[in-house]
Amino acid sequence: MANIKSAKKRILVNETKAARNKAIKSRVKTSIKKVEAAVTANDKAAAEAALTEAIAEISKAASKGVYHKNNSSRKISRLTKAVNKIA
Repeated sequence: MANIKSAKKRILVNETKAARNKAIKSRVKTSIKKVEAAVTANDKAAAEAALTEAIAEISKAASKGVYHKNNSSRKISRLTKAVNKIA
């Protein structure tokens, strides 16, 4: 355990931020799983609805700095391609 006051504060702040980042990443992963489940079920309407929600979640995560801009763009691109392949 740290002895210096600023080091103690850093530990608390880092725990808070890590919990926040974990929650955001979890929401993104859940939204991605919903899109992938709809794609595997060949349900285009559900996939498109889930895709719009997933894009919103991923974009929010990128704007908060949880994901890098390119990482979020890659995730969105892959999901969009998967949804567009559904006949």
